[in-house]
Amino acid sequence: MRVMVMVQSTPAWEAEGQIPTTEMLEAMGKYNEELVKAGIMLDGDGLKNSDEGARVVFGEGETRVVDGPFTESKELLAGYWIWEVKSFEEAVEWAKRCPHDPSEPSQLELRPLHEAADFGDEYTPELRQQDDQLRETIQQQHGS
Repeated sequence: MRVMVMVQSTPAWEAEGQIPTTEMLEAMGKYNEELVKAGIMLDGDGLKNSDEGARVVFGEGETRVVDGPFTESKELLAGYWIWEVKSFEEAVEWAKRCPHDPSEPSQLELRPLHEAADFGDEYTPELRQQDDQLRETIQQQHGS
C-alpha cells in the first residue's frame, strides 16, 4: 500500500524568512534515514512557502491563476512523503514518530494512494497500458 503523507504548514513556517533550525533539520534527516532503512520511503521533500507558489482555479467556465502567498496556512503544505507500507496502521505508527516543534501545533495528513484495483472495470486494459507506458517514460527520463 502506498500512502502520501502531507506535512501541513504552520503560521511560523509561512512567516517571511522562517526556516527550520539546524536541530530540526538534523532530526528530520535521522527520521528520513530510518524510513529509508526500513524500506518505506519512496519519495519526499519540503516545499517552499506559498508566496513562491500559485493556485490554478477551475470553475464557472473559466480558469484563473491566483499567486501566493495564501492566507489560510492551515490548508498549506510544507512538505510530503510517499511511503510504501504493509497497512495504513503502519503508516500512522511511522507518522507518530515524526519530529516536530512541540512549541507549535502541527499536523500530518495521511492519505492512501489509489491502486489500479480501486477503479474496477472503468480502468480498462488500454488505460492501464497507457499508464504503464507513461511510468516507463518517466523512469527513462529521470534515470530511475
